[in-house]
Amino acid sequence: MRCYQREFGLPVRERGGFVMLPITANLCVVHLPSARAEKVLAAMRASAEDGPVLARHIRWSVLATPDERPAGPLADELAGLDVDVPGVGSAVMLPTSLGKWSREGCYWVRFPQLGDALPALSAVLRTAIEVGPQRFSTALSESGERGKFRYERDGVGPRWP
Repeated sequence: MRCYQREFGLPVRERGGFVMLPITANLCVVHLPSARAEKVLAAMRASAEDGPVLARHIRWSVLATPDERPAGPLADELAGLDVDVPGVGSAVMLPTSLGKWSREGCYWVRFPQLGDALPALSAVLRTAIEVGPQRFSTALSESGERGKFRYERDGVGPRWP
């Protein structure tokens, strides 16, 4: 835990033996499907706007600086792409080891660095939309606008809530 604070300057907290990164008014995270996240990271690296990226099996998390929260049609479009921005007060579990495999099942694709200028949330979301079209139907359209089905995170198919 001290490594994250000392080496990377992240405001982490320990909870039940795990290292948690709280989502605050100054730090947020964008969860994306891994295929889309790879494209987002490549595009942001090309424009020198990349920030720390954490990978799990089918979803990646990009750390960002909140400038504006998505709302209205933008929020609907992001939901259709399975892109999620957790609210203030939630937290993201970080790996307790810095290798490729950890007990948390996640690893850093792009490590945080002390003094990192995190990309703006709006830039990450804009890039997530620009890198490609929607890959699968949203649960709302599949359920006849009744919202009874939810898709698995990887978009394989519907399941009951």
